[in-house]
Amino acid sequence: MQWLAGLSLVGLAVAIFLSMLIASLLGYGARRLERRMTVRQEEPEHSQESYLVGGMIGLMALLLAFSFSIALNRFDERRHLVVQEANAIGTSYLRAQLLDQPHRSRLSALLVAYTDNRIRLANVPPEQLEPQLAVNDKLLTDIWSAVAAARESAVANGISVPFLNTFNEVIDLDTERKISRTVRMPNEVLELLFGFLLLTAAVLGYVLEERRGRIGAGVLFVLLSLYVGVIADLNRPTSGNIREAQDAMLMLQASLKSQPPEAFDRYLRGIER
Repeated sequence: MQWLAGLSLVGLAVAIFLSMLIASLLGYGARRLERRMTVRQEEPEHSQESYLVGGMIGLMALLLAFSFSIALNRFDERRHLVVQEANAIGTSYLRAQLLDQPHRSRLSALLVAYTDNRIRLANVPPEQLEPQLAVNDKLLTDIWSAVAAARESAVANGISVPFLNTFNEVIDLDTERKISRTVRMPNEVLELLFGFLLLTAAVLGYVLEERRGRIGAGVLFVLLSLYVGVIADLNRPTSGNIREAQDAMLMLQASLKSQPPEAFDRYLRGIER
């Protein structure tokens, strides 16, 4: 399946359609060859063939639904992690405002830079992924270094435990999001699905004799190719067209940049607005 994994979405759909078309032609050729090699007899009833085709299409639909469910669940998990991470970074930013200077400004600036980089990382092309991950990991190291330096300030202000917990959550979610973008549907499932599509196409080519039936099979092949293409796209977190929305992170980015540390000092200075 490696050659399929390297194709674009359109290329993948075309490859699946052509593979099914070739399989159906092989099935049709096998039927014609069988007729030439056997003695001409009365045409048998087609009830058994109908049951066979109906059962295979039903099983194929089940496999497609199962595969789509796996891909969609993992997409939903990635989308949920975006919201969790935005909440964790936002909470860390607010708790950083309870620290003394220079820890407060340092951590605030690092969290803004980290948020900007996370948004870029979510949309970066695959060939630029490694350099962007290196920037991400350096920012995490800088953030934890700043947290370690700010520990005494956090203890003095009585926020030591929640302060450390929220930054720990930011680091944990970084790992979770990285893992969620590397996990794919098992190859065995994709191989089974692809093999079953070809087998079903071959059987349809074998049993369908009328021109109208073959046209209907062609339409079915097109729909199945598009459907499998969507499943494959969901299964490509870093290179597919269907990616988790970054709305929560974009809202966080706008909020952080509109509320610098100074914005939280107005009541300390006795200024009412």
